[in-house]
Amino acid sequence: MTFISLADYQLPLYEGDFEMERGVPERVRELQRLFAEHEALLIASPEHNGGYTASLKNAIDWISRPRESGEPGVLLFARKVAAVVSASPGPMGGLRSMLGMRGVLEKLGAIVIPQGFSLGAAHLAFTKDGNLADAKADAEVRAVGAGLVGVTRQLSSR
Repeated sequence: MTFISLADYQLPLYEGDFEMERGVPERVRELQRLFAEHEALLIASPEHNGGYTASLKNAIDWISRPRESGEPGVLLFARKVAAVVSASPGPMGGLRSMLGMRGVLEKLGAIVIPQGFSLGAAHLAFTKDGNLADAKADAEVRAVGAGLVGVTRQLSSR
């Protein structure tokens, strides 16, 4: 398992002319290599104005670009098992962003498991050490992780 924070990558805004003039940035190549090394994705994102974050969409747009080998980057998502969790300060808990991200991943060919988790009042939901304060919420998000692992194991054994 590898934890990725997009803040650590500082990717330029994806734009076709940028790619034509400068190519795919090395930080994108690093993300592509990480995606190639893993069988599953657990994507966690806050909700911004009813959608997933711009940095998440930008990263996906870059990762889907052709790899160094020439292989389409979009294949990094194809048949990869994915789960989506989201959070928001509002009562919906990022449900809209979670649904939007599911659609993007499915369009790219990922197998998105039905389990998901949206956390409302996220700004109040964590302890000082970063853990979920509510045992029920903690169990729900862990169940998503377990579901992701279970489906990934089932599909990789075929």
